[in-house]
Amino acid sequence: MRLTDRQREDVAAFAAFTDERIIPEANHWDAEQHLSDEIVLALGKARWLVPTLPVEAGGTALDVPTYGLFSAEMGRGCGSVRNLVAVQGMVAHAILKWGSRAQSERWVPRIAAGEAVGAFALTEPENGSDARNGRTTAERIAGGYRLTGRKKWMSFGQRAAVFLVFARLDDEPAVFLVERETPNFTVRPIGGLLGLRASELAELELNGCEIPAENLIAHGRLVFDLVATTSLDYGRYSTAWGAVGLATACLDASLDYARTRTQFEVPLAEHQLIRALLTDMVAAVEAARLLCGQAGELRAAGHQDAVRQTLIAKYFASRAAYQVAGDAVQVHGANGVSSDYPVQRHLRDAKIQEIIEGTSEIQRLQIAEATLQRTRV
Repeated sequence: MRLTDRQREDVAAFAAFTDERIIPEANHWDAEQHLSDEIVLALGKARWLVPTLPVEAGGTALDVPTYGLFSAEMGRGCGSVRNLVAVQGMVAHAILKWGSRAQSERWVPRIAAGEAVGAFALTEPENGSDARNGRTTAERIAGGYRLTGRKKWMSFGQRAAVFLVFARLDDEPAVFLVERETPNFTVRPIGGLLGLRASELAELELNGCEIPAENLIAHGRLVFDLVATTSLDYGRYSTAWGAVGLATACLDASLDYARTRTQFEVPLAEHQLIRALLTDMVAAVEAARLLCGQAGELRAAGHQDAVRQTLIAKYFASRAAYQVAGDAVQVHGANGVSSDYPVQRHLRDAKIQEIIEGTSEIQRLQIAEATLQRTRV
């Protein structure tokens, strides 16, 4: 992926922010299972919470390939920060594209500034990958709707002010805006996660909560395909590049460690088995970066194969990141499982990348099906 002068400048700025504001605090956020308000507001001030938004909406109109590079830098520093940015983009763009003008004017600039965090409420306790068959329902009442159901695994649900909630209305999919203070709407924190521990996950209970009619975003047979699928595709692209950043952090840490750590009177880097591990890590990082770069170029061009290429990039990059992180722990030996070294956090976060925005198993099916359809005569 050949960068323009502008992209080089942008990446340098992203990297400096990551080095100065994210990496020094990432282990602390992981231990506390909570991001600081300061990092959320700092990203908002830089217009980087949803950098792909138009300038007038609070973003920087970042192009698709550069957004990928941005996601990689955030992922290099902290998977939960990268996840925050992805989720805010999913929510803000959905409201901007499918919501009313009043909804967009109220929520999109606030989300972009970090003044109101959004959450994407699709997954349910009984329906993970099978999100189309969610059980949350909406019924019409005078002046609005009554929602009943449960949602689970909502990233940043613990701090969100507004939730994009998917439900069934008249036996067709619909999506609503639900504000945190809505009566009969309960948010329960989920802690003790394996990875992305600072993503502040929550479970939601909608016990007949009533919302005004204007809180309906969209309703109809194609709503899931349009709103949910498009939003997940946006998050999937961010996750793919974030996995590249995570793997890069593991590779860099392993190279530094192998150069400076001495065993049997020579640096680790002089041992052939360590070099073999480093070689596998280099190849995995470079291959994942190329796939993500290709997906970004196709997305920017509006190519018909962009969705399939994004699936491929996310599938490969997330698996590669877990492999690289595991090898990084191995290179570090006993230090690799210590909280003093970030590779153990990266390993835990890498596993989550294989699950969020579509598990690797589901994406195997999707990639095969998309490829069969593409090549069918």
